[in-house]
Amino acid sequence: MKSTSNKNVFVSKVGAILAAAGSAVGLGNVWRFPTEAGEHGGAAFILIYVLFMLLLGVPIMVTEFAIGRHGGSDVSGAFEKMSGGKKGWRWMGMIPVVSGFLVLSYYAVVAGWTLYYAFEALMNGFAGKTAMEFQTDFVAFSSDSLHPVFWTAIIIALTCGIVALGVQKGIERGSKIMMPLLFVFIVVLVGCSLSLPNAHQGLQFLFYPDFSKVNGSVILSAMGQAFFSLSVGLGCLCTYACYFRKDVDLMKDGLSVAGIDTLVALLSGLIVFPAVYSIPGLRPDAGPSLVFVTLPNVFQQVFGGIPVLAYSFSLIFYLLLVMAALTSSISMLEMSAAYFHKNLRLPRPLAAVVVSVVCMLFATFCSWSFGDWADVRIFGMGFFDLFDFLVAKLIMPVGGMLMCFFLGWVVDKRVLRAELTNGGTLRSPLYPVFRFIIRYFAPVCILLILVNELGLFAFLM
Repeated sequence: MKSTSNKNVFVSKVGAILAAAGSAVGLGNVWRFPTEAGEHGGAAFILIYVLFMLLLGVPIMVTEFAIGRHGGSDVSGAFEKMSGGKKGWRWMGMIPVVSGFLVLSYYAVVAGWTLYYAFEALMNGFAGKTAMEFQTDFVAFSSDSLHPVFWTAIIIALTCGIVALGVQKGIERGSKIMMPLLFVFIVVLVGCSLSLPNAHQGLQFLFYPDFSKVNGSVILSAMGQAFFSLSVGLGCLCTYACYFRKDVDLMKDGLSVAGIDTLVALLSGLIVFPAVYSIPGLRPDAGPSLVFVTLPNVFQQVFGGIPVLAYSFSLIFYLLLVMAALTSSISMLEMSAAYFHKNLRLPRPLAAVVVSVVCMLFATFCSWSFGDWADVRIFGMGFFDLFDFLVAKLIMPVGGMLMCFFLGWVVDKRVLRAELTNGGTLRSPLYPVFRFIIRYFAPVCILLILVNELGLFAFLM
């Protein structure tokens, strides 16, 4: 029976899964996954990615779930509580707080771009533009001093509003609305994309494996995509798990979240690749410009003869990106806001506003790094690249490694088993495998990812 007496707990198991899936599903599924698959040979990459999702992504996700739920309502004290009172581990609870400020500050900039493009699509602003005009317009927009900051502010304001409403009325309810909408948009877009004349070429690229292209670089990229796709290591999932009910099956829900995340990534490939292959000369490995330059051009060229289709496809695609961005940004803001709410006793709305204002300031700096502040460098990087470097190349892998070490070597194995079996009420035949992975396999994989992300392989060789 559902219990709603505690407003800091997800009411339903479905709500918990959708909220966690919303945190994992983001722009990376629609943007980075097709790009990574395109750069590394398609289907062979996808098979390796799915394998690492099961062997690496899911165990680390369950690790975050276990720590967060055991800690209850306070992720900052979760590590200390699960360690059996070892106060030295309490500092690990600051990872979500710092991560929330950093990741939302630059992620919101890109999310603002998607909102602007959704507005442009709504106003039919893409009609009749050439490929060169799309390129020129994107550079002009992203480097402008005020325009992208305005759209970033809207994204942060929307995120703040949802978080301020609370766990049940804001995060859970928002996830229950936005995640189904996201899937509706995806299904519509996949149907349109598969109807294109050269869709079979995109399907062949996506599903026909060419293992001759598999090398160490492809394996490392697939490993990294499986790790980064679930947003593990930051503390998002650890924070959300604090709101899980005690009867939630962490292993089962971890597989469900990973399944949703992978499904969105694959369906995104079904949107992108058939569309890209419908125009001779275009490649599926166009990188980040795929979303803001290549695809708007594709939509116009492919559906240009039927204006209503070009309009509809463009609008739905960018609404999809907005939904994906929002579901992730909510968890990013919640990481920091929850700390101020629970530890500094700020009312939840005020905590959300305080974090939002600080993130908006940093986000402005990140946005300006594409324009007026392009020459401002810290360690040779602009603000956007610096924040991205700190989060993706340092905090996520280091955080993931520390969480594995904590749960695999510090926590009493009886405490871990009790958490994964809900106090012995669930069977856990995979527990020995899970424990082996987090103690040995996952740390080695994360170390390889860290070395690869920092470019140390090229340096060492």
